[in-house]
Amino acid sequence: MKLVAIFNRDGGTFRTTDMEAYAERAENIFRAAGHEIDCRVVAGKEIIDAMEKAADEAGVEGLIAGGGDGTISAAAAIAWRHGLALGVVPAGTMNLFARSLKLPLDIWSVLDVLAKGEVLNVDIASANDHTFIHQFSAGMHSRMVRYRDSMNFASRLGKIRASTRAALGVVFNPPVFEVEFRTGEQNARQKVSAISVSNNEFGRDALMYADDLTGGKLGFYLAAPLTPPTAMKLFLDILRGRLKENPAVTAMTATSIELHFPKSRHDVRCVIDGELLPMARDVHLQIHAGELKVLVAPQAV
Repeated sequence: MKLVAIFNRDGGTFRTTDMEAYAERAENIFRAAGHEIDCRVVAGKEIIDAMEKAADEAGVEGLIAGGGDGTISAAAAIAWRHGLALGVVPAGTMNLFARSLKLPLDIWSVLDVLAKGEVLNVDIASANDHTFIHQFSAGMHSRMVRYRDSMNFASRLGKIRASTRAALGVVFNPPVFEVEFRTGEQNARQKVSAISVSNNEFGRDALMYADDLTGGKLGFYLAAPLTPPTAMKLFLDILRGRLKENPAVTAMTATSIELHFPKSRHDVRCVIDGELLPMARDVHLQIHAGELKVLVAPQAV
């Protein structure tokens, strides 16, 4: 397979890695497995442009992307649009997509798995024109990310600490807003504190990622209006892997979801695969079943 590997030298684990040695190691492993590969190390601000250019090169069959969840989400969108196989090198903080694919989380060990891996067709989702591999969310999560991003942190541990502080800040000040939603089976309008739509249903892990990316359904989660005590209970239930058992949470699945936010506000934000973005008043969410090709360990196929 003809591959191009793009490594984000500013992404998580790569910041403290000898990237010249890492790229050389990656090339040796993939070539020994019979692949043709070109490894490129780029700055974070150049990563999307570098991946787009690689995807446009003649004869390229696969894109290996190394970085955090933001890098991997962008790589998945590019690979999907170009029909390329995606290989994930998890160099970020949470590495949620790699966990769903059951890949090693060590940046060195994963090279052997990807080089010997097989292609699996998995699901990818979209919110309007923005693809996502993990989740779209609004309400508590977007407020938490906004709080976290206002803090200073320069390391993986610092980001985890900032996320914990931000989560506690939201627990004591949960938002409440109205939403209208329509799925294939339900149509309702209600007040909520949180909305989450995931690429396949979340498993029971506290990090809230899908155990299987081939189910062909969006996970849809609504949290009723929360007070600080009920928000704390939800936070603790998530840590216990008991999201769906929380009395404030309504969980369902759908292949497509229409969201409408009746009240117009200029400062409303959503989070898509960890990135805080402006949110439209109308959001169409859809699963694209089996349309993303990924490299996984042979025994996972």
